[in-house]
Amino acid sequence: MTSLHNTRVRRRRLGVAAAAAAGLFATLLAAGPAVATPDPGTKPAKEETSKSQQAEARKAIENNEIPGIDEIIHSDNMSHVANVPKEHLKGTNSDIAFQGKYAFSGNYDGFRIFDISKPSKPKTVAQVLCPGGQNDISVSGDLLFLSTDASRSDNSCSSVSQPATEKSSWEGMKIFDISDKRNPEYVAAVETACGSHTHTLVPDRKNVYVYVSSYSPSTAFPDCQPPHDGISIIKVPRKAPEQSKIVDFPVLFPDGGNPGAPTNPGVSATSGCHDITVLPSKDVAAGACMGDGILFDIKDPEAPRIIDRVQDNVNFAFWHSATFNQKANKVVFTDELGGGGAATCNEEIGPKRGADGIYDIVGKGDKRKLEFKSYFKIDRPQADAEVCVAHNGSLIPVKGKDIMVQAWYQGGISVWDFTNSSKPKEIGYFERGPVTLDQVTTAGPWSAYYYNGYIYSNDIAKGLDVIKLDDPRTNEAKRVKMDELNVQTQPDYFEDFRN
Repeated sequence: MTSLHNTRVRRRRLGVAAAAAAGLFATLLAAGPAVATPDPGTKPAKEETSKSQQAEARKAIENNEIPGIDEIIHSDNMSHVANVPKEHLKGTNSDIAFQGKYAFSGNYDGFRIFDISKPSKPKTVAQVLCPGGQNDISVSGDLLFLSTDASRSDNSCSSVSQPATEKSSWEGMKIFDISDKRNPEYVAAVETACGSHTHTLVPDRKNVYVYVSSYSPSTAFPDCQPPHDGISIIKVPRKAPEQSKIVDFPVLFPDGGNPGAPTNPGVSATSGCHDITVLPSKDVAAGACMGDGILFDIKDPEAPRIIDRVQDNVNFAFWHSATFNQKANKVVFTDELGGGGAATCNEEIGPKRGADGIYDIVGKGDKRKLEFKSYFKIDRPQADAEVCVAHNGSLIPVKGKDIMVQAWYQGGISVWDFTNSSKPKEIGYFERGPVTLDQVTTAGPWSAYYYNGYIYSNDIAKGLDVIKLDDPRTNEAKRVKMDELNVQTQPDYFEDFRN
């Protein structure tokens, strides 16, 4: 059996100065978004830590209870094989997509294409300047899709920031032709209500359907009016992407969704979805929609149908993302407690808040229900200066097992097993120490995905990391070779690809 921990013994849980923590969370949970994009990329956390918190962190570093500033540590079954720092695009790194020997890295300033044919030596192929947070990214065939959820002066890549209160402002989807990886060509744009915070592809032979998730409407925003209780569906003809258009805006929450505070204190009111994951081979999708988790049927991609909907008004603050297991009888929802701008992996917050929620899917057809089983949260202590939150991850394709890799911002990368829905456990980790100790800092892995034998992580501040996982529990996944991977469009690893 591979040992989980390296030579460090890290049993102590870092505390949080109660007054500071209470003040920070009151601000994060009570304040409404000032713009259409409340996530941290455009508004990094800058909350100063107290002298006592800084002293506590320094003591923990001296005692080998947490890694030192920028120090890398990992479990014995994981090794760091490469890092490619940021170059021309200095903004926040966001999501990643894959195709053949290429990785496509989103960044609030545009996107970057890497040649990963040698995972230990990734090479930059292209860097495209096209500002517009958060530039959530995906690829399908010769097309690349980029989300803009920051109000811009127009839909061009030379646009500038402009208030969402102005009618001429633009947010939505941008589409590029990537048939020449060294010279991507911007070919189309579609404006969507409230922008495009994230998007999910449902591809077929002739068309690509794009489910656009966005939220936080305001009566002051001409193009983002309440109620905003659904998703935009864009139809993109593969051979004529310039003809892309919105074909529907299905209402997912006819009752308005979770009302949030004061009915449910500390819970985000639902005004759209944050992210959607589809499993096309099973005609099913899961939506993480602020105050609600939903399960829906996508047999007709232009007309998704809700099957079930759940809430957790005790421990979940913001339903952020979703991951199915391969059999589609489980789904993992993540909670972005604090909006990705707070230190939440500590004793003060505890193991159930800001965690993953594991749900079994029971029943058949339209009678399927989401049944809560347990929470999972990393138990490795983090300093009060480290923004730590459950974020984007993917399955590791192992037959008969439910294992995934997941990013936790400055909590690093966790590999964990939820084969037993009621008893999830971490089996590997990789993380860096704090960026600084004097203020709460947004950094660390935004996304961590398994692709063709390696874990690729888009670190918000440090660039692209490549990590090798060597463990008898996961090694058979190395035989699964994929031609394309957008994690929010989950493949059937054992039918869609060679293995």
